[in-house]
Amino acid sequence: MQTQSNKIDFTGQNIYIGFDVHLKSWTVTVMTERLTHKTFSQPPKPEVLYNYLAKNFPGATYYSAYEAGFCGYWIHNKLVELGVNSIVVNAADIPTTGKEKVMKTDPRDSIKIARSLRNGDLKPIHVPSIKTLEERGLIRMRSTLVKDLTRYKNRIKSFLYFHGIEYPEVFNRPKTHWSNRFNQWLEGIEFNDLISKATLDMLLGQSNSLRGSVLQITRQVRELAKTDRYKMQEKLLRSIPGIGILTAMIILTEIETINRFSNIDQLCGYIGLIPSTCSSGDKEVIGDLTPRGHSILRSAIIESSWVAARLDPALNKSYHDYCKRMEPNKAIIRIARKVSSRIRFVLKNNQPYVFSVVK
Repeated sequence: MQTQSNKIDFTGQNIYIGFDVHLKSWTVTVMTERLTHKTFSQPPKPEVLYNYLAKNFPGATYYSAYEAGFCGYWIHNKLVELGVNSIVVNAADIPTTGKEKVMKTDPRDSIKIARSLRNGDLKPIHVPSIKTLEERGLIRMRSTLVKDLTRYKNRIKSFLYFHGIEYPEVFNRPKTHWSNRFNQWLEGIEFNDLISKATLDMLLGQSNSLRGSVLQITRQVRELAKTDRYKMQEKLLRSIPGIGILTAMIILTEIETINRFSNIDQLCGYIGLIPSTCSSGDKEVIGDLTPRGHSILRSAIIESSWVAARLDPALNKSYHDYCKRMEPNKAIIRIARKVSSRIRFVLKNNQPYVFSVVK
């Protein structure tokens, strides 16, 4: 006797999920290979999404995508753990129509992500390992603390200017500022009222606290550079003029692996060292650097390039040649590309950089 079965099985079928991530909710669009199943809102939990898919499309192969943003990669890692083929994409890489640009809503965003995923139009970004993310967070925290410390130093100087307090002659040079002697002088400044003294003491307290935190985290970064994970690569990068321990660790934790880039153009494009171009017919206009890029890496490499242009004879010659036909700030970008090429070479070939000789 034939029995009725109420079980469904989607084995062999693909289900595509695009979702727009927010702090308190996700807007999700689910598509089959030919139909748009549903667009809905759900709590910001990967388990809720997976349970919905497992209930409505049991046995199917799930593919999901979302835009990289404030939430990082924990959603991606959890979905992969649950068995979902997840990717993270750059928002600028998602094909968008003119209508979607001027009528932007969360449901439309999730629909276009799911549609592009189904059409095979999305290119995933590199997702670092959890260990790399933790180590990257340590170095980024140092950069944040350094910026905060600089702000407090500027506030202290502004406070002194506001009250007409001049530096003693021994501290007239900027390089003598923020030494132990300079801090002792700041602590000994007297005011006619207690409120101003209390204000300066609070500023100094915050500054000294941040200074201690920066020193502590710098020691941790130096210890990290000595580990087997980074020791050899950090030594190779330091053979390049202008690159020290901190810059080397920024490069290693932000890039993770140089094998991600098949050529120097890809590396420079990732860093953000390529110009924007606009061509039509016989006209071609080359503009400033593209806004898309890795701001942390770009800043670190350009800063190192100023030092490299002084220490490396070949780069020194190139810099002066560039300055004959362009501004120094544009010339240093060309030097930064050369430094990036050296970075790729030493990491790719496991060989230290050897200074070129200008004859």
